[in-house]
Amino acid sequence: MKIFGIDTTTRFFCLGISDNAKIYEYNLDVSRMLSGLITVTIKRVLDSLGWQIKDIDYFACGLGPGSFTGMRVGIAAIKGLAFSLNKPVAGIPTLDILARNAATLGEYVIPVVDAKRELIYTSIYRNKNNKLYRVEPYLLLTMDELFRKMKNRGNAVMLGDGADLYKQKILMNMHDVTILDKDYWYPQGRNIIALAKERISSKKFNKASGIKPVYLYPKECQIQKVSA
Repeated sequence: MKIFGIDTTTRFFCLGISDNAKIYEYNLDVSRMLSGLITVTIKRVLDSLGWQIKDIDYFACGLGPGSFTGMRVGIAAIKGLAFSLNKPVAGIPTLDILARNAATLGEYVIPVVDAKRELIYTSIYRNKNNKLYRVEPYLLLTMDELFRKMKNRGNAVMLGDGADLYKQKILMNMHDVTILDKDYWYPQGRNIIALAKERISSKKFNKASGIKPVYLYPKECQIQKVSA
């Protein structure tokens, strides 16, 4: 079974590939150059493995929340490939992918992604026997609101660019918390593949047309279609 997955919701183009037990991953810092690099990078990676697009059995894609443009570009690319081949897609929220970076490191795992405007994208995951269970919805909120949600919850691990941005505030307001360094801030290809395999095993995948991004900002803050 061959799986091809990407996440483009951060400054990194994160790519994971699985050929049964073998897993390959590739991370490229693209900043604002994603749209010009995504197609050529996919082709280069597949060529290095001797694969053709038609060899892929399942696609996977990070759904956000994250960069508005990155989400749209990545999801559109995967939709186009999957639709042309009539192959299924496993859509995976990016916070789930990110949380898995710290799956065994604390009782609570909290990805914190900078959402600008002094807001963060986040959720809270509980570690039980080295398996993560999400105990809060995907959230857009302030750090103070997150502190209130974490009241009476201890032994927490935080990761992501937002955790670094608000590091001092976190340390002042939370006890028994560890803030992970830069190696943990962004999605990893191996985690896209691991989560995709879980969804494929439980048949939680869709046709390309059924994949939708995770938007948390209210509609008035998103791009609106203007009538001519």
